[in-house]
Amino acid sequence: MPEGRLIIGTQRYSSWSLRGWLAVRLAGLDVEEVVLPITGTGASPALAGKTPTGLVPYLEHRGARVWESLSIIEYCAEWEASLWPADRTARAWCRSIATEMQGGFRELRMAMPYNAGRSFPGGGRTPGALKDIARIEAIWGECLAASGGPFLFGSRLTGADVMYAPVVGRFLTWQPELSAGSRAYCEAIRAHPLIELWYEAAAATPAEWLIDKYENPQ
Repeated sequence: MPEGRLIIGTQRYSSWSLRGWLAVRLAGLDVEEVVLPITGTGASPALAGKTPTGLVPYLEHRGARVWESLSIIEYCAEWEASLWPADRTARAWCRSIATEMQGGFRELRMAMPYNAGRSFPGGGRTPGALKDIARIEAIWGECLAASGGPFLFGSRLTGADVMYAPVVGRFLTWQPELSAGSRAYCEAIRAHPLIELWYEAAAATPAEWLIDKYENPQ
């Protein structure tokens, strides 16, 4: 019997859902996964009354009700401590760059929407998106140089990788020019078994859930 449920949006489009889903899977929480269609513009009708904010992801587990991706990561870290580095200094760094992702990089989000089922190489390269990409590459480069990779803080996924996994997805879809180190990091994330499961689910998205503006961007 599941100990709760995780409500997420369509795997093909819902980058925030990927974050919550990854954290829950990495923590090994026994929850039912409920996937609902999204419209891609804020709260979706299918979510009305099902989550406190009308947004995803949303976790219920053993009486706890948790929303917002970073809060879900923090909750999951109480069950799987490796979601944050053991070293205090590294942990502070990890949390800082995870929080920067939570609140930043709007230009990248706008110019290169998340779509785990399509490829638009060369598109979306607005000045603002390129500036965001430069900052992301600087973050990744510094972390990987310190940790030795293949993930941002070493051999295991942490909360920082959870937060940046959808960025990897955007880069795989839109294929901006990246450094060799960034490309290697993207390959490592994409090859992770959990990410493979996510992409398999994205490929099975019902036709009636497809969103034209994401399938055929201008």
